[in-house]
Amino acid sequence: MAATEGDKLWGGRFVGDTDPIMEKFNASITYDQRMWDADIRGSKAYVKALEKAKLVTVEEMNTILHGMDQIHEEWSKGVFVIKPGDEDIHTANERRLKELVGVPAGKLHTGRSRNDQVVTDMRLWLGDGILALREKALELITTMVERAAVEIEVLFPGYTHMQRAQPIRWSHWILSHAVALSRDLDRLQEMKKRVNVLPLGSGAIAGTPFDIDRILLQKELAFDDMSINSMDATGQRDFVVEFLFWASLCLTHLSKMAEDLMLYSTKEFSFITLSDAYSTGSSLMPQKKNADSLELIRSKAGRVFGRCAGFMMTLKGLPSTYNKDLQEDKEAMFDCYDTVHAVLQVTTGVISTLKINQSVMEAALSPDMLATDLAYYLVRKGMPFREAHGISGKAVFVAESKSIPLNQLTLDDLSTICPLFESDVSLVWDYRSSVDQYSAPGGTARSSVAAQVEHLRAWLKKQAQ
Repeated sequence: MAATEGDKLWGGRFVGDTDPIMEKFNASITYDQRMWDADIRGSKAYVKALEKAKLVTVEEMNTILHGMDQIHEEWSKGVFVIKPGDEDIHTANERRLKELVGVPAGKLHTGRSRNDQVVTDMRLWLGDGILALREKALELITTMVERAAVEIEVLFPGYTHMQRAQPIRWSHWILSHAVALSRDLDRLQEMKKRVNVLPLGSGAIAGTPFDIDRILLQKELAFDDMSINSMDATGQRDFVVEFLFWASLCLTHLSKMAEDLMLYSTKEFSFITLSDAYSTGSSLMPQKKNADSLELIRSKAGRVFGRCAGFMMTLKGLPSTYNKDLQEDKEAMFDCYDTVHAVLQVTTGVISTLKINQSVMEAALSPDMLATDLAYYLVRKGMPFREAHGISGKAVFVAESKSIPLNQLTLDDLSTICPLFESDVSLVWDYRSSVDQYSAPGGTARSSVAAQVEHLRAWLKKQAQ
């Protein structure tokens, strides 16, 4: 049976019951209950501020603190009972506190609004969530970097426009994605300082008329800073939007990597073989081994993009301060957190267990991928690159006209195209030498890739401090 209006946190001026459908439509307890720990932490800090302001006695404060500890234990053990009328986590915890300690429970909400309470809970919860995501992202990047270190000698085709472009190291490909994820981790860390701002003490809109020590609240809850305007504090959700955008960009990077790996795992490429632990079969075709883990990683990016765009659409037309539309913030935040948390773990599993087919990778290298090297040969003889590029293109055309690989053009064929070609041009047709000429920082030479590995190892070590 639904609680009467008088039982609710807001019910005094209402007569009669809420329509049961509206009751359900208005409630958020089904999903915001996961903030139970943050809500209890916020309330425990707030009652200490109330006691300092002489709004509760020391005895009342201790009674409320003990009651909150009991509620914490019930949630921890999974025995907390949600009752009809518990429309959100704040109502549920305060209702239970009243059952446990009686009259003093009614003083806890003095000067506090659910407007500043809910955003405090969300900031506390997301702060913890960022730490958990950071840990999973570091595990993934570490896995990628160490795999790159072990397989540094493996060469395979690099692609642009989905066409074979130049020979590169397999490790260079891995690290290209690890670097993108390292930027994501840097952004996540930078975002935490904007999440970790105390809104509690802002009331509903105007602030608090009581002598609530917000510095005490900030210290108790380990916030880095506090909000400077009560209207902004209760009505803005920039930190949620920033997190949703961060999740969208992170999954963009992981989706791109998954797309490459899906292609590399096809029979046509056969560069890699996914572990059975991260693959599924077909209900019809017994021979199939589907890269479902990678396909789901790719699809989850779309899910997160939708949450981000949807919530921003909710925000764009809102008037100032708190509106119930903001109830959409929590499901978006929770869903994106859960999605990224799962994707990071699955991606780590995929990367750590896939097997590479080195012989197939290196057999896929073809002489036409060295056309740029042919141009560089002429550049080293003093020819301007633009001219050398054109001559190399002519060599490609002649080879195609003769239906032979580029490296099977004779010296006569090449010298007819350009007299600068001499017998040492044969040295161009070596894939490993080609790769190792790219020794400038960031290149695909062994020395450059090893430097990238060491750079990322040092970065990872710094993250752990």
